[in-house]
Amino acid sequence: MDLRPLPVTHAPLRRLPQLLGGLALYGTSMAMQVRGALGLNPWDVLHQGLETRLPLSFGLITAITGAAVLLLWIPLRQRPGVGTVANVVVIALSVDAALALIPEAHTWPARVALMTGGIVLNGVASAAYIGARLGPGPRDGLMTGLAARTGRSIRLVRTAIEVVVLVSGWLLGGTVGIGTVLYALAIGPLTQAFLPLFRVRGPRPPAPAPAAPAGRSTP
Repeated sequence: MDLRPLPVTHAPLRRLPQLLGGLALYGTSMAMQVRGALGLNPWDVLHQGLETRLPLSFGLITAITGAAVLLLWIPLRQRPGVGTVANVVVIALSVDAALALIPEAHTWPARVALMTGGIVLNGVASAAYIGARLGPGPRDGLMTGLAARTGRSIRLVRTAIEVVVLVSGWLLGGTVGIGTVLYALAIGPLTQAFLPLFRVRGPRPPAPAPAAPAGRSTP
């Protein structure tokens, strides 16, 4: 499945709303998992751990870490796109807005519902913004850039990054639990399942010119 970035001028009336909507839903899904308090994905464990140490909102911390990761793109020679910048800004705003609207859950059924609903919504949102093909998010670009520069597999690089991030966040006080494990197991298959619904196809190649008719042979 081809997910390479496409020019912004290709189908912008579909792709830009899909990108922004997907990122807004992504931030909402993060807030749902935070309110569920049953474990977060590795990057959000880090964000929450930093939130316990800094007088900043969860969303602002996600924006700062996203910007810091973008600085690591420079030696990796990665190029940001419209989707890269939007990823930093829209997710930060939407997660803070959703945290202000979603109350804390105090019963197990509510916490489980927020956790599972947040993970499923995260899969939908990931497919939507990735499928818009307007540039990778900061963390995705770091992964692909490191893989390209080191020659290591995407799987190995992603695992190494997320282990480091997860351990750092846990040491800072972030929430690690069953939701962390469930997210790790489910997010790949969920995103893959929803991608065919959201992937924008590239422009069709021009049709080949008709072959010139063969000349008649002289008798």
